[in-house]
Amino acid sequence: MNKFIQSLAIGAMLAFGVTAVASAADAPDAIIGTWKLNLDKSKFAAGSAPKSMTRIYTATTGGTAMTVTGVAADGSAVNQSATLTYDGKDVAWTGSSAFDAVTLKKVNGTTVKAELKKDGKVVGHSVRTVSGKGKVLTLSSALKTGKGGTTHETGVYDKQ
Repeated sequence: MNKFIQSLAIGAMLAFGVTAVASAADAPDAIIGTWKLNLDKSKFAAGSAPKSMTRIYTATTGGTAMTVTGVAADGSAVNQSATLTYDGKDVAWTGSSAFDAVTLKKVNGTTVKAELKKDGKVVGHSVRTVSGKGKVLTLSSALKTGKGGTTHETGVYDKQ
């Protein structure tokens, strides 16, 4: 009888484990949705903070479609887009003069690390994290400048 109960317990644990893994695999990406920049919580170099910024992430069959729209510090329109994949391969990024490709790798279900590239060369790095409750997106970036320095920015976005 003891072996029967032991086998039943092990079977139940395995069934629960498989169900948990299957559920996690089906869980929606935490980034999906619309995010608006919270300027009060963000940190930008003097004079470089955008006036507004919205990031929209949508699940597609080819990855995650992303669009960024807003108004830059100088008043010009911001219009960027990419279809993101998390396989460590370069993905084309349109609308930025600082970089034209990005390589992404998921650290876990809420954090992604990226290399920002221009003409095939790494020009910066970023880390994108969604809070545990899925309400806040933090995007920390370090990007090389044309003068050989590096800018550090942290954009904090609220889910809409």
